[in-house]
Amino acid sequence: MSERWWVLAATLAAAAGLCAPAASASAHMQIGVYDEGETFFDNTSAVFSRYEALRVQVLRVNLYWGGKLGVAKVRPFDAADPRDAAYDWSLYDRTVAYASASGIKLLFSITGTPRWANNSQSSNRPPLNYDDLRGFAYAAAARYSGSYIGTDGRTLPAVHLWAAWNEPNNPAFLRPQYVRKGGKWVIQSAIAYAKICNAVYTGVHSTMFPGEQVACGLTGPRGNNNPGSSRPSVSPIAFLVAAKRAGMKTFDAYAHNPYYGVPTETPTTKPPPPSSGHAPTAVTLANIGTLTKEISRLYGPKKLWITEYGYQTNPPDRQFGVSWALQARYLTEAFAIARKNPRIDMMLWFLVRDEPNLFGWQSGLITVDGRRKPAFSAFQRLTG
Repeated sequence: MSERWWVLAATLAAAAGLCAPAASASAHMQIGVYDEGETFFDNTSAVFSRYEALRVQVLRVNLYWGGKLGVAKVRPFDAADPRDAAYDWSLYDRTVAYASASGIKLLFSITGTPRWANNSQSSNRPPLNYDDLRGFAYAAAARYSGSYIGTDGRTLPAVHLWAAWNEPNNPAFLRPQYVRKGGKWVIQSAIAYAKICNAVYTGVHSTMFPGEQVACGLTGPRGNNNPGSSRPSVSPIAFLVAAKRAGMKTFDAYAHNPYYGVPTETPTTKPPPPSSGHAPTAVTLANIGTLTKEISRLYGPKKLWITEYGYQTNPPDRQFGVSWALQARYLTEAFAIARKNPRIDMMLWFLVRDEPNLFGWQSGLITVDGRRKPAFSAFQRLTG
């Protein structure tokens, strides 16, 4: 795709963002799950039957640009061309087909940098040239526009919900979090993420297909704001402010993952202040208004997507888990809180089945061996 076309498309997309009406109360909140492990690796037919039983409306999965499940393991000749020979979309074509057959909307989170795009570094390092990411986002949105003809001659189903990366304020997903410049620490993750958000937003909206929505943020609930620590991270609001300052232009919705901190926290328990006595830096469901207030100050009354939420259970997790009964109760309570908030129009639970590794995540609605927890029925009632 020529640079001239990119300039024109970006100008039109930016103009569309500036003319968008202010957010207002939603008629309803979309409810779903973030559950890519089951989606990608288990019996796909059985997994989607389970989603249907749960009455899932939205399924979030990562659309990996690079890495083990990456679409673009080698550099494409034309990044914006979904038919480029370097691209392998087969895993995602299958997921789109199953979701469509089940009547489920997909939310694709574009994430993971290919090694060819960041000088052979790990996939949680940003690209050297953000035009490569912008081109990939364009290609993905074009392929899943609802009018693209696949290699088998059939039209691929549409995907209109998109997100940029995952928890960029967490070093597990974006590094480095801080760098020292001119004798001062700067939030490098926010600087890189501003460019990531802009690339994904512009790439998707440059297709000019109607109905596309791109979320940025997807921030984790807490951060230590300590660049000198062994694992530095950035708190959600500090990250948002830094990304705005670094040039993050706009988005259709801001996304956040407002997990609890310790098992004694309920969905209404506000995070404790740090030992210094200052206001809490964590953003959970109980104090989500601090985040929406800052979003409004910086970008206007944008909608908020809760792209991950969950409570782990004991058994099997004896350290971070709550009882099965409490998980069901907290699930019901949390979704009720979100529904009452006119800014929140999507909320996703993580995940459907416990991970087999106890060092993983145990917030499933069913156990590893398939037993339904009470939260399974509680989730069904959300859309019943």
